[in-house]
Amino acid sequence: MKLEFFGAAAEVTGSCHILHIGGRQVLLDCGLIQGSRRDEERNRDPFPFDASGIDAVVLSHAHLDHCGRLPLLVKRGFKGPIYTQDASCELVAILLADAAHLAERDAEYKSRKTGKKVKPLYTVAEGERVIRQLQNRKYREIFEVVDGMKVRFRDAGHILGSASVEVWLSENGAERKIVFSGDLGQYDTPILRDPEPIDRADFVLMESTYGGRRHRDRAETVKELGEILTSERSRKGNILVPAFSIGRSQEIMYQLGKHFDEWDLGRFQIYLDSPMAIEASKVYWSNTHLYDEEATRLRSENGGMPLLPNLKLSRHPEESMAINRIRSGAIVIAGSGMCNGGRIIHHLKYNLAREETQVLITGYQANGSLGRRLVNREQSVRIHGRTIPVRATVHTVGGLSAHGDQDDLARWYECMENRPPVYLVHGEVDSQEDFRNYLGKRNGAEIHLPKPGDFLEL
Repeated sequence: MKLEFFGAAAEVTGSCHILHIGGRQVLLDCGLIQGSRRDEERNRDPFPFDASGIDAVVLSHAHLDHCGRLPLLVKRGFKGPIYTQDASCELVAILLADAAHLAERDAEYKSRKTGKKVKPLYTVAEGERVIRQLQNRKYREIFEVVDGMKVRFRDAGHILGSASVEVWLSENGAERKIVFSGDLGQYDTPILRDPEPIDRADFVLMESTYGGRRHRDRAETVKELGEILTSERSRKGNILVPAFSIGRSQEIMYQLGKHFDEWDLGRFQIYLDSPMAIEASKVYWSNTHLYDEEATRLRSENGGMPLLPNLKLSRHPEESMAINRIRSGAIVIAGSGMCNGGRIIHHLKYNLAREETQVLITGYQANGSLGRRLVNREQSVRIHGRTIPVRATVHTVGGLSAHGDQDDLARWYECMENRPPVYLVHGEVDSQEDFRNYLGKRNGAEIHLPKPGDFLEL
């Protein structure tokens, strides 16, 4: 029995790790590498394993950096089942269809621009092949993946359907339990339940995205959001909200609806400008059994979700283009969350040079991404081959992150009574070092920082 570290070891995106047991190989996640153009080109590289030799995939949740290379895995020979939580199963189907469509469109654009045939990372048809291999499972249901390996999903509180994964391994009389945290959410996050405690493990594979920092208090964050939306500046221009289509978009709409009267939001036209976010929202609003107590109560009081009477869903490109003719009074929620693609790019191109514009950055921005350059307050950025001066006001509203901070991560880990050794993944090296020092001083935990290609003998 052994665990091989691959993607998201010593970096944030591209989650992918390999469990070896009894001659079988099972992947934990198979995600896209995101960030700079050079980083994203690595997605085309061969896997450091034979895809046809993988027996199954256990998927923690429906974000591209965890599931976005599944079409490549299937394309290169993987034929086994892909296990994920029920709601996650629905969201993955939406996400991969959209990602494939964007990949095809991007390849067509580059082919026209360069005069050379550019192939998409994968096609819509290849994305659809993945969907046929998805196997949905409920939270807390124990199921067999391969001989000698059983799994149970626990609610990770990150996005709808996100899971921490309990893995029981048995080989030649030896038994081990590994827990893979997946991406852990903040405690007291709207809509979602808190990360579910797990009582023990022999080894923990744990994310560390925000292991080096503490988020701003959520009440203070919501107050800041309200101040931005009620400020005098908000009456003069548009407010752009780059948001991940799954998770962040729904939470932002929830906060806007909850504070609709308090923030006088009836004076805006609110646009959800993302076909994928629109489809994902349907999944969010239909899986009410996964809500926390507050969301359940507000849904009951308002007769349904979402809570916004002035929400306009922009499904078609023509509707999105029309938004850019609006000079003020629009709140535009659009993907992608790191500003690396999607419709938000066009809104930024038309609005960043305007002093009246406000941009709300509400989530993690990978190194090399356009979102990170905005957070870093660069004076100009390149969009579609043009240099755009950044005169807009850029707000970083970090307390809305779907990732738990170092206190949340420590709280989740400390539910394990036996304090097992921890292997940190899914984080920048500085963040991992900070969290290793923090958790080690807090409870003396044994913490390791694996690199791609490292093995852990179990």
